[in-house]
Amino acid sequence: MEFTDLQIERYSRHIILQDVGVEGQLKIAAGKVLIVGAGGLGSPVALYLAAAGVGTIGIIDGDVVDMTNLQRQVIHFTDDVNKAKVLSAKEKIEQLNPDVKVVVYQELLSTYNIFDIIKEYDIVVDGTDNFPTKFLINDACVLAGKPFSHGGILRFEGQTFTHTPGTACYRCAFNSPPPPNAVPTCSQAGVLGSIAGMLGTIQATEVLKFFVEKGELLTNRLLTFNALSMDFRTIKFRKNPKCPICGEHPTITALQTYELPTCELKSH
Repeated sequence: MEFTDLQIERYSRHIILQDVGVEGQLKIAAGKVLIVGAGGLGSPVALYLAAAGVGTIGIIDGDVVDMTNLQRQVIHFTDDVNKAKVLSAKEKIEQLNPDVKVVVYQELLSTYNIFDIIKEYDIVVDGTDNFPTKFLINDACVLAGKPFSHGGILRFEGQTFTHTPGTACYRCAFNSPPPPNAVPTCSQAGVLGSIAGMLGTIQATEVLKFFVEKGELLTNRLLTFNALSMDFRTIKFRKNPKCPICGEHPTITALQTYELPTCELKSH
């Protein structure tokens, strides 16, 4: 693959970076990312990865744009209300960077489709806000040997880490989903809109680092922040030898289905 003069101009600020250069930009252009959720986290992730020139961006979301989404889901505009989120996101990505191939899945991620979908991608980005789907993403990616970026936001706080094969997974830190409604969602407790942008750009950065193979990914480390105090912490956690899916004697060898509370069907 060779870049055109126009592409060299578009990506010039990457190309002049010592740790990216033409070689790194070519790796980005060859990259394939699946974003689960075109909401608060998926919006900045999609926009920054598209701007960076990621070759293929897949987006899965079965929801439509709601007026309440617009406070934080910056890839959607007022005229997009009632439009499928994946189609709205696809339009913005293609306007931002026509180099990017956008693949949309207007459906919910489930035990029935997740393996067929994630096999086409190099890395998965979790942009969801419900625990059943987060555990589904974790379990499928671990079983398939697929890297993923976890992200979660609520109120004024965010957390993220990156999993690659052989490193700690979501279940190493959080063994199983909490009981339904034990932890409030964004639709119940609220979230400061810019928090989604703060965390989403971190997740996008992790993906770009993954492609260019530079720096240290957030593996075996949970990054948390509180925007009220602007306190950022990195908490180290190890791969748990007793983890039920990636431990020495796994007890989870197939995907499990957890109840998705009705209140969580309103997106991120």
